[in-house]
Amino acid sequence: MAVNQELKEMLLNSIPQKPPFRFIDDILEISDDYVVGKYTYKKDEFFYAGHFPGKPITPGVIILETMAQTGVVALGMYLEFKKGNPLDKITLFTEAQVEFLNTVLPEETVLIHGKLIYYRKNKIKTSVEVKKEDGTKVAIGELAGVGVIK
Repeated sequence: MAVNQELKEMLLNSIPQKPPFRFIDDILEISDDYVVGKYTYKKDEFFYAGHFPGKPITPGVIILETMAQTGVVALGMYLEFKKGNPLDKITLFTEAQVEFLNTVLPEETVLIHGKLIYYRKNKIKTSVEVKKEDGTKVAIGELAGVGVIK
């Protein structure tokens, strides 16, 4: 389901991660059981200077964080909003099993597809896939988190 602008802005503004550690630019679709987000890695991201000098690639841990911010945090916040709860929680990792399939270079855009596995008692688990705009798979996995009040 496409996201109206008001809902999109509310969700993006509520995500607790802020620049330079925010890796979600847009929420393209969201529903009770899935989310699609988008992020473009800028060439001046803080991590490229050291990973790797002269041949920068996006670190796997940053791709993992990108997966979590869309597939766990944004979807979890949407589900909390739908229940009428305030968007005042920080989601902490509890589990991540990820396989990296390809590299991401500076200036590349990825689409993050998260599908709900379960959401109960403030805990969320999702299946997340990251693809480049041309459809090349970058990473797949399952991530889980728990929401805690700020």
